[in-house]
Amino acid sequence: MTQKDLVPNTIAFVKEKLENAEGGHDWFHIERVYKNALLIANDVDCDLVVVKLGALLHDIADSKFTGGDETIGPKIARLFLESQEVPEPTIEHVVNIINNISFKGGNFKKDFSSKELDVVQDADRLDALGAIGIARAFNYGGFKNRAMYDPAIDPNMNMSKEEYKKSTAPTLNHFYEKLLLLKDTMNTASGTAIAAERHRYMEGFLAQFYAEWEGEL
Repeated sequence: MTQKDLVPNTIAFVKEKLENAEGGHDWFHIERVYKNALLIANDVDCDLVVVKLGALLHDIADSKFTGGDETIGPKIARLFLESQEVPEPTIEHVVNIINNISFKGGNFKKDFSSKELDVVQDADRLDALGAIGIARAFNYGGFKNRAMYDPAIDPNMNMSKEEYKKSTAPTLNHFYEKLLLLKDTMNTASGTAIAAERHRYMEGFLAQFYAEWEGEL
């Protein structure tokens, strides 16, 4: 395996693995995160190979779809990268990115840090914001047969990691429990600037949603 084959091989592997994935966590999500990561990396002194691999493999087996098992994704990524004869330090770095990228209710403390993780994490969080973020939220809510909105159910702003994983709350609650919090969790200057714009778009959507819900527009 040559260096120039690594990214194309990884793309082919991820496309095959996620062929039947839910619409918000499919290959197109990976592709958007990959593009976001490359954009952010332009302004960060980082290892671009690690960024590319981390972005492509970060959701190879999302724990939401593996019965909550968070070890499957890193194992799959490791086995694939070993099959591509990737050096062990690079593999370990990518696995650490996968293990530390998720929001998980905002109560998850990272046990690893790097500029590459910062880039990929920002890229992933950007895909949960703006127009795409709204579409993904309602797509997943429909996939899980959740209500769009229930005025009687308030957002839970103090969930534990386990409560967050098991939540069945209406989709609109997710905006307050995660999406509107992401703007202030960004790691990079580029990510922060883009997140601010997408955050404002979501605020406008929510204002319109509530007005329509109440019959005011």
